[in-house]
Amino acid sequence: MSLRVFNTLSRSMEAFVPLDPQGKGVGMYCCGPTVHDVAHIGNFRTFVFSDLMRRFLEHRGYKVRHVMNVTDVEDKIIQRVRAGKTTLKAHTSKYEEAFFADLERLGCLKPTHIPRATEFIPAILELIQALLDRGIGYGTPDGSVYFSIEKYRRAGFRYGQLLSLNTDELRPGERVAADEYGKESIADFALWKARVPEDGDVYWSSPWGEGRPGWHIECSAMSMKLLGPSFDLHLGGEDLIFPHHEDEIAQSEAAGAQCPGCRFVKYWMHGAHLLVEGKKMSKSLGNYFTLRDLLAKGFTGREIRFLLMSAHYRESFNFTLEGLQGARSALGRIDDCLNRLNERAGGATASSEDLSRADLCAGVEEALDHDLNVAQAWAVVFEWVRECNRALSEARISAEAAAAAVGAWRRIDKIFALGAGFSSGGEVPPELEAMLAERQEARRVKDFKRSDAIRDALKAQNWIIEDTPAGPRLKKSG
Repeated sequence: MSLRVFNTLSRSMEAFVPLDPQGKGVGMYCCGPTVHDVAHIGNFRTFVFSDLMRRFLEHRGYKVRHVMNVTDVEDKIIQRVRAGKTTLKAHTSKYEEAFFADLERLGCLKPTHIPRATEFIPAILELIQALLDRGIGYGTPDGSVYFSIEKYRRAGFRYGQLLSLNTDELRPGERVAADEYGKESIADFALWKARVPEDGDVYWSSPWGEGRPGWHIECSAMSMKLLGPSFDLHLGGEDLIFPHHEDEIAQSEAAGAQCPGCRFVKYWMHGAHLLVEGKKMSKSLGNYFTLRDLLAKGFTGREIRFLLMSAHYRESFNFTLEGLQGARSALGRIDDCLNRLNERAGGATASSEDLSRADLCAGVEEALDHDLNVAQAWAVVFEWVRECNRALSEARISAEAAAAAVGAWRRIDKIFALGAGFSSGGEVPPELEAMLAERQEARRVKDFKRSDAIRDALKAQNWIIEDTPAGPRLKKSG
C-alpha cells in the first residue's frame, strides 16, 4: 500500500505522489511559531504531527526538505517590544530559543531550514511588487499595500479553495485600524503595513514607504524562496485554513510564479484543535499549559509526545493530566516488553531480512500509510507487545527471534521517536544504581533492615525494584 493523505484542497483522500520527477525529494513547509511568548501545548500538537509526517516520509525513503518559519514581526510582538522597552531581536530571540529547546524535548527533528520573516524582507518586497505589477495589489495614500480579492477573482482565480466562503461575510470580526480605512474592500488583506508611531523602531524601507510586511505574505515569500514556486506539502493547524492559508494560496498563485497548470502547493494537511481538560485552553480556566508547566509536574517529553500522537491528527483531542498518566503506563508496557526481549536476545543478532518480515513493521507502516492513522498503528504496537510477552512467558521465543523483535521496534521507533526500551521509563541516575547495589550487598549479608530502608528510600523517589532473570533492576513507578 502506498501513502495516502487527506488533502484539504480537494477535501478527499489522495495518493501521495511527489512533484519530484524522480519521486525521491519532498518539499514540506509547516507554519512555525510566532515568538511573542512561550508556546503552549496546543501549538505543539501541530509540530509533533508535522514531525511524525516527516519521519514517516523519510522511513518510506523520501528525502525531505523541511521548512519551518519563525514569525518574528507582527502586531502582538510589536506591542510587547514597546511594553517591555526592549528591541525586536532581544524579545523574539528569547522566545525562539525557548521554542526550539521545547521542540527538542519532544523529540522533534530540527527543520532543514528555519527562515525568519525579518531576514526575508527583500523576498517579501519582490513578491509584493509582482502583485502590484499584475494589478492585483494596490497602494493606499498612507503607504500601505493591499491584496484585492475582487481583482484576483476578475483575473480568473477562485478565492475559497480550502473552504467555501461567503465574500460578504469575510473577516467580520477583524478590527479595522486607522491605517486600513484606505482599503477598497473589507475582504482585502494587507501585504505591506505603513509605519505608525506605535511601531517604534520596528520598520523597514520599501518603494511605498517605511513599514513592515503583513503576516500572510511572509509565509508565501519564505516558502517559495526555499522550496520553489510549487512544492509538495503544507502543514498547519486547522485554525490557519482561513484566512492565513487561503491568503497564501491567493497571493502566491496571483503573482504568476508557477508554471502553467501548476499549483502553489499540491497537498494541504491540517491538524485539529486540542482541548485541554475538555475545554478550550484558557489561562482563566487554569487549563493553559506550556511544555515547561507539564515538565514541572513530573512528566517527561516522551510521555507528552506519546499523548500528542495517540489520536489521529484530524480528530479533535482532549489532552488531560490523567491522559499523561495513561501515556506513562503505556510506555512502561513497551519498555518492560523490550527489556525482557533484550534479556532473552542476549548477544544474538537479527538479519535485515528478519526485520523486513517483522509483523510490527508491516502493521505500523500499513496504518500510517492511511493518512497517518496513529490509532491503528498503536493498536498494532500493543497487540505485538501482548504477543511478545505471551511468547516470553511461555518460553517459546528464541534468542534470534527476540533480537529480531527488538530490531523491529528500533526501526519503528525512528518514526515515533519515543526512545523507548531498555530503561523502563528513563535512564536510572547513577546514585540510584549505587543504592540498588548497596541494597543487594545488604541482602547478601542478611542485613534486611538496611535492605528494606534502601527499598523504601527508592520508592520515595518513585523507583521500584523489579526482579528479572538477569538480576534486579530499577523501574520508574507510575
